[in-house]
Amino acid sequence: MECNKRIFTFKEFCKTAFIAFERPGDLMCAKKAGEVTKTLQNHIMLAVTEVNGCALCAYAHTKNALIMGMAEADIEKLLSGGFDHLDADEAVALAFAQHYAEVRSAYDKKAWRRVTDTYGQVKADGVMAAIRMIMFGNAYGIAAGALWRRISGRRVKNSRFTDEILITLLGLLVMPAALVRGLFVKKSI
Repeated sequence: MECNKRIFTFKEFCKTAFIAFERPGDLMCAKKAGEVTKTLQNHIMLAVTEVNGCALCAYAHTKNALIMGMAEADIEKLLSGGFDHLDADEAVALAFAQHYAEVRSAYDKKAWRRVTDTYGQVKADGVMAAIRMIMFGNAYGIAAGALWRRISGRRVKNSRFTDEILITLLGLLVMPAALVRGLFVKKSI
């Protein structure tokens, strides 16, 4: 996995945060219904992280996958963009997760329809919520990692100090604001 494939501005980070927390209960609802397993959620997180290139998230989700018993070869394949080695039932979700990350949430409505047709609304909404949460995590992790590298004397190409510091420090305030907004303003996917 190439680190820092994507760099997020503070404005993009805020948009990602508010999208991530628009429908906070969808993932919990899908998990409670048994529609989104911990394994599927972790696969989604690794697939999205591969597209964005967040080293911090890759480390955390790889560690989690190993603890869950996922084979190192399977993790490496996911972190290099492949998922044909996994359960075929996950293919549509993982392909959509990669698409969503590649287009920075400006996803194709036909692709989303394929997800809902394949899984039904509850599972599809859970998949979308997992994707949006890891996009938020990646945006934060990339900025925090870039700031750490800058402090260590190894600046990340195309990353701006103002975005790194704003995301890393103010990101902790954006998250609760986005969550509160998500609880009171219902949005459709």
